[in-house]
Amino acid sequence: MSPSLNRTMSAPEWAMLLGLSILWGGSFFFTRVALAALPPFTLVVLRVGLAALILNAVVPLAGLAMPRNGRIWAAFFGMGVLNNAIPFCLIVWGQTHIASGLAAILNATTPLFTVGAAHLLTSDERMNREKVPGVLLGMAGIVVMIGPSALSGLGTDLLAQVAVLGAALSYALAGIFGRRFRRLGVPPLVTAAGQVTASSLLLLPVAVMMDRPWTLPLPGVPVWGAVLGIAALSTALAYLLYFRLLASVGATNLLLVTFLIPVSAILLGGLVLGERLDARHDCGMVLIGCGLAAIDGRLLRRVTASGIDRPDVYQGRDI
Repeated sequence: MSPSLNRTMSAPEWAMLLGLSILWGGSFFFTRVALAALPPFTLVVLRVGLAALILNAVVPLAGLAMPRNGRIWAAFFGMGVLNNAIPFCLIVWGQTHIASGLAAILNATTPLFTVGAAHLLTSDERMNREKVPGVLLGMAGIVVMIGPSALSGLGTDLLAQVAVLGAALSYALAGIFGRRFRRLGVPPLVTAAGQVTASSLLLLPVAVMMDRPWTLPLPGVPVWGAVLGIAALSTALAYLLYFRLLASVGATNLLLVTFLIPVSAILLGGLVLGERLDARHDCGMVLIGCGLAAIDGRLLRRVTASGIDRPDVYQGRDI
């Protein structure tokens, strides 16, 4: 294993993480439009199915080929189960019983699960003193941003809350499981195509049984535009960035995107839809920024180093 997976991220990697958060934050806009005419499971299958078509078309254009190795395809299906099938179904079901704000807070536990699971299951993403406080600060920022009132439902509909927490745990395990594609020598583009292809095959029977999509009226142009947007941008392009980052920075750093998604969604709401930003949004973003800075560790190391190196800073001795 490469020790680089437990390192400080570079500026281009932070930029890709921010881009990923914007793509996934933007999915809320597409989903809002599409769910007006499509049931949830049908939308999920269209999302991953169209993304699979797009990525499988791009793979040969990039001079690559989909593998025929059974071991690699088994890994694709494992990733599809952990990263799409389980969490998508649990979140969709959970949100029919609890408020979306509470679901978002519960989903924000993904990095915390990832820190613990990576510490137990990997040798190169061990827990350190910066990570846990940073994750807790990020979670606090999301609670403040969404509003403490979202916690008012905590304790009721316990099974639905456990379902959303189960989705967060599944995302965390998917991040760790997906590290194997680097060892298998599978490029990120091929990994993304393989995962959404496997997810489509897994989720299609669920949509057929639950939604009976052949009975639905044909959606209008805006709905198809939203479906194409969530498939091409929030799924195909997003998973390409996801697997590139997973291969270079590891699961713990990658899943910090969970903190940035609400920030992106709220900022896009203000910029695109003219939604008003409250003071709590600003405070929440500051807390999330502090949490990310703590996890990154670079600023803390610089402050500590400057305090040690400067002779005029009191360090417990006469000056």
